[in-house]
Amino acid sequence: MKAAIFYGASKPMKVEEVEDPKTDSDGIIVKVAACGVCHTDLHYMKGTPTFKKPPLILGHEVSGVVQEVGTKVTHLKEGERVLIPAVLTCGICPSCAKGKANICQNMVMVGNHINGGFAELLSVPAKDVIKLNQDIPLEEGAVISDAFTTAYHAVKDRGNVRPGETVAVFGCGGVGLNVVQFASAAGAIVIAVDLNSQKLDLARELGADYAINPNSADLKKEIRMITRGGVDVSFEAIGIPSVMRSAFDSVKPGGKAVILGYSGSDLVIPASRLMFREIEVLGSLGCPPVDYKPVIDLISKGRIKLKPLISHRFSLDQINEAYDLLEQGKTIRSIVVPR
Repeated sequence: MKAAIFYGASKPMKVEEVEDPKTDSDGIIVKVAACGVCHTDLHYMKGTPTFKKPPLILGHEVSGVVQEVGTKVTHLKEGERVLIPAVLTCGICPSCAKGKANICQNMVMVGNHINGGFAELLSVPAKDVIKLNQDIPLEEGAVISDAFTTAYHAVKDRGNVRPGETVAVFGCGGVGLNVVQFASAAGAIVIAVDLNSQKLDLARELGADYAINPNSADLKKEIRMITRGGVDVSFEAIGIPSVMRSAFDSVKPGGKAVILGYSGSDLVIPASRLMFREIEVLGSLGCPPVDYKPVIDLISKGRIKLKPLISHRFSLDQINEAYDLLEQGKTIRSIVVPR
């Protein structure tokens, strides 16, 4: 099969012919329809260590069609359309037992611990694989496995957003725009914050009530004028400590700041405000497999939009161009179609 191979930090991926993957009795082989282009892979490319050393096939937002099933697999069959969760879980560790499978202590991440979706075929354990509704486009549906489900978990489970609450979303990329969508669907008043006017326009289309560009407005003043004192919940979806601090500063007494973005640097916040104002700072990682079906159903019902999030499509041979544009901030969410 054809695949894009990651050989190490600061090196371009190389598209090569490699051996087709094999599966065991509990697994499946998926013919990849598309794989999303995510910032997480950029971190690997810049030197953030993975748990499995290269060479490796990256890509963790994968949709496709089941091509082969293991002898013990009974819930899937050949020809079915599927979505592969970005994180595969063990189901038995303390985190999984508490309903926190997204932070499974034995997690296996597609495109990190095992080969990912920038290939024509992919072998994965069948346990967590999700069937994709027929009314959802197969290729575009790939990004549901991270960009949509990560946002859903952040809004529903970590931010616990309620109708009538005020929400600020810092960073309107692929994940941040979906935080806007899910917060709006939950009945919140949503403030989108970004430096890119086109992304702010799209945020409005997807449910943001207000849009602020910090380059052209006093961010703190604008948020306090809109909310009369601060938001109930803020979300940081970029991974920049200074923006995380802005998200923290935007929260009213008793509110929450939810951090979705990854950074290898420390976040410094004032302990006095944290204590005196009883502000919660919460991390949010991925999404438990149990929440994938509700997200898919919301998209099927048209309550959450999918297609506007797909800004670019690339062939497998264009994989490095796709990541160059992502790094330059010129895309919302791209997909790579391997055929």
